[in-house]
Amino acid sequence: MVVLPLLGQLADEYGRKPLLLITVSTSIFPFAVLAWNQSRGSVYVYYVLRTISFIISQGSIFCIAVAYAADIIEEGNRAAAFSWITGFFSASHVLGNLLARFLPEQYIFVVSIAFLILSPVYMHFLLAETVEQVPKRDRDSTFLTKIINVAHKRYESMRDAAAVVFESPTLRGISFVSFFYELGMSGISSVLLFYLKAVFGFNKNQYSEILSMVGIGAIFSQILVLPLLNPLVGDGGILSLAILASIAYGLLYGLAWASWVPYLSASFGAIYILVKPATYAIISKGSSSMNQGKTQGFVAGVQSIASFLSPLAMSPLTSWFLSSTAPFDCKGFSIIVASVSMMIALCFACLLKPDEKLSHDPEDEIEAPLLRES
Repeated sequence: MVVLPLLGQLADEYGRKPLLLITVSTSIFPFAVLAWNQSRGSVYVYYVLRTISFIISQGSIFCIAVAYAADIIEEGNRAAAFSWITGFFSASHVLGNLLARFLPEQYIFVVSIAFLILSPVYMHFLLAETVEQVPKRDRDSTFLTKIINVAHKRYESMRDAAAVVFESPTLRGISFVSFFYELGMSGISSVLLFYLKAVFGFNKNQYSEILSMVGIGAIFSQILVLPLLNPLVGDGGILSLAILASIAYGLLYGLAWASWVPYLSASFGAIYILVKPATYAIISKGSSSMNQGKTQGFVAGVQSIASFLSPLAMSPLTSWFLSSTAPFDCKGFSIIVASVSMMIALCFACLLKPDEKLSHDPEDEIEAPLLRES
């Protein structure tokens, strides 16, 4: 909740490339510990490092990558570009699951670390920076003065990011959409395996089958379907369609009456996965070039708040309705409640006007990230 908006601001001020290198590189160290030693102590060290890594990298990699893409891609092509980014991410999930399934256990961490190292090495040598950095002016300041200046600058930047979002009808609206959508979807995700196991006796293999179905469908819908649909219905139309699919996904799980229904519900994952690229595109088009990182990070922070709050209610509610003390017989009631949250998100999405953009002063554009000439 705190780090995501901060990293978005830093990406606008200090460049996309260094922030991407930092966020991606943090994932190497936790798995390196397990590759080196799998004792009980090493597992605890892994948990500590993985927690720190998640705080820094979870969500921020997407925000900064999307801001980078917005720097070099025209507005009309951004939705398709963001869809390709998320589509390749889905493909990597499917391939990673296949590798984990067929690789000998002793090689899994070694191969994972090789891929994790490959990413920052590729970025360091082949990724060009898109933000023109402003020369520092406080080189002669004392250490204490620098600390005070940094804290003040971060406060001002956070306040500016909030002002940019809430003064724009589009960005304010997509913030509400993101909050209620994430409130529902993260709630479902947090209890789904527990629910399926308790009601239908699903094990990890069947749950893996469901995830694979979603992943494979998501690859095609993001890489092929969205670029074709976007010129016809626009970013707002795709967002509304994807949220509608999310509601059907949740209601089918909540009302599932047979063991085959969860598989039918999972098929909607190929459509609801389009929420992410459509959201990125709406935020990007509603922001000036100098605020891409700030706005993407701010909305991601809003989503993090929802992800934090949702399981606090969903876990006890799910346990209650799966127990013998439930007030009525509806084992998936908590998932239905989560679907109502996504219905609220759909209402806000229908009110969105994605093409609206808050006007900016000409002086702001002077400070905007500049593309370096190759």
